[in-house]
Amino acid sequence: MAQLARPCIIFALSMPKFFIKTYGCQMNERDSEQVAHSLMARGYERVAKEAEADVVLLNTCSVRDMADQKALGKMGMLGRLAKEQPHVVFGFLGCMAQARGESLLKNLPHVDLVVGTQKFHRVPDYVEELVGKKAARSEIGPYQKRAMDDLRFSIVDIAEEAGSQETIREQQLAPRQATAFVSIMQGCNMHCTFCIVPQTRGAERSRSIVEIVGEVHRLVSRGVKEVTLLGQIVNLYGRHEFSKRGSKSPFVQLLEAVHEIDGLERLRFTSPHPIGFHDDLIDALARLSKLAEHVHLPLQSGSNRILKAMHRAYTAEKYIDLVHQVRRARKEIAITTDVIVGFPGETESDYRRTRDLVEHIQFDNAFVFRYSPRRDTPAAEMQEQIEEPVKEVRNQDLLLVVNESARRANERLVGRDVEVLCEGRSKTNPARLMGRTRTNKIVVFEGDEKLTGEILEVRIQQANGFSLYGTPVLPTSCAARNDRA
Repeated sequence: MAQLARPCIIFALSMPKFFIKTYGCQMNERDSEQVAHSLMARGYERVAKEAEADVVLLNTCSVRDMADQKALGKMGMLGRLAKEQPHVVFGFLGCMAQARGESLLKNLPHVDLVVGTQKFHRVPDYVEELVGKKAARSEIGPYQKRAMDDLRFSIVDIAEEAGSQETIREQQLAPRQATAFVSIMQGCNMHCTFCIVPQTRGAERSRSIVEIVGEVHRLVSRGVKEVTLLGQIVNLYGRHEFSKRGSKSPFVQLLEAVHEIDGLERLRFTSPHPIGFHDDLIDALARLSKLAEHVHLPLQSGSNRILKAMHRAYTAEKYIDLVHQVRRARKEIAITTDVIVGFPGETESDYRRTRDLVEHIQFDNAFVFRYSPRRDTPAAEMQEQIEEPVKEVRNQDLLLVVNESARRANERLVGRDVEVLCEGRSKTNPARLMGRTRTNKIVVFEGDEKLTGEILEVRIQQANGFSLYGTPVLPTSCAARNDRA
């Protein structure tokens, strides 16, 4: 779709207000922030409640059916608001929008905008056009069922666009914000049989190192101390666009370039794939001091038969060996993972292999998911789909194993001083502050809100569930690097 000319809109009192709600992963969160930045750059005001907004956007996820249903349910409930306030623009963005396209208009007639994963940068233009059209319609006549029963009023754009990976590059930072996510690539070429991402996000395509380093420089100049590099399979960054230098992959070249930025204190990346962990990346973990001591390494299954059916391209034995390499490279590194239970054809024996491997590895934490069929994926058509009660039993059983290993990992920190980057007020207890260790563990502690954005030492006094509780000790030297958590 060709870029639209912006209509001339005159607002008597103020520019429109917008509300955006995000479902799903950190990449979706990052995409939403780009949209928010673009709208605010044009004078729009962000609000926290949809009832106060002139534009309501839901950035959607399609990885699991529950995420789809939550977004659809939310938009359905907004139908009442559409009747009460016919001037409001309603839109779906992101993965579900990409997967379902124009069909989303069929049962939700108040939806005006459907924008796919390669067109976030087009949202401000489309919003302005729709706001202008709705303002004009409201002057013509009253709202009836829908201010525009003619579907030609709606805008649907799910087409691919070359260079879209370069458009997620601007951010709105809160006061004293010390952490930020940086999108380094879009898409995925792995085609795991359970995953819809290659269809919704497209093929792998990467930003240039120069562009990414420039964005991180700008963030650091605004006070950011920790950056997380985002990619669907982040450690395969640049493999189609850029060349190796000696034995160093484009991803390791990027890590080194970002590591050199003065003022950056911590560097993270998510989510990698086991097949992308080669010797150069293991070496980078050992020698790049700003790389935080945490790796999220998706397992998915401990059964080689199921891993093959998932098209994961590694074995349980290779995964265990990789974990040992990572732990040898970096002392006390935290390893977290993703696991799917109830994949089609998973026998009790297959599940026991997964359970045994999770018990053996002793992850610091894990996200355990019941397999959810996604249309247009090979796994959805496989025989031997597992019944939901069986999935639930395996899910709850594996959570017990994960929770116990997470508890032990946290209790090992009790009595120790750890380096914490304060992120502000705790969401669960606003009377206290919260921050994260270098191993990505949440620490809650008392202190002045002026500590937000600062790195300090906290003595851990208690471990409770997945959180740690402590007391600030002394500020730590930002330049000092040690082997603490």
